Amino acid sequence: MSDTKKMAIIATKGTLDWAYPPFILASTAAALGYDTQIFFTFYGLQLLRKELKLQVSPLGNPAMPMPMPVPVLVQALPFMQSVMTSMMKSKMKQKGVASVEELRDLCLEAEVKMIACQMTVDLFEFDTKEFISGVEYGGAASFFEFAGQADITLYI
Repeated sequence: MSDTKKMAIIATKGTLDWAYPPFILASTAAALGYDTQIFFTFYGLQLLRKELKLQVSPLGNPAMPMPMPVPVLVQALPFMQSVMTSMMKSKMKQKGVASVEELRDLCLEAEVKMIACQMTVDLFEFDTKEFISGVEYGGAASFFEFAGQADITLYI
């Protein structure tokens, strides 16, 4: 039996703010010597696209800090998602936070195994040519083999 610690992460969200946790945690675990895998399912598959068009949903996260209070009715206006996304990207750049693409590349360099849920790919009829290289495809059962032996398993 190996002494190497294992971390299993299930990524289910496809927005800009939810893209950070799986990549930050996976890259950190890999840097600490953990054997790490991320299973991307449903909306989490958006994080594997070559061209990321991730946005922040102000309605989806009422805890998002705003420079000033914004009523929910205003947050529901069609342009607000773009406004909130621009604000978040600007704040991250200002604070020197790595981009999602940079964190994802770091994970690939650190040999974090990224598995796209084959059932979800088939369900939504995704074209796998739109995904980054290095992604493996498999079902939940194949991920469970790893997750069942993991020291840490996270659902994000």
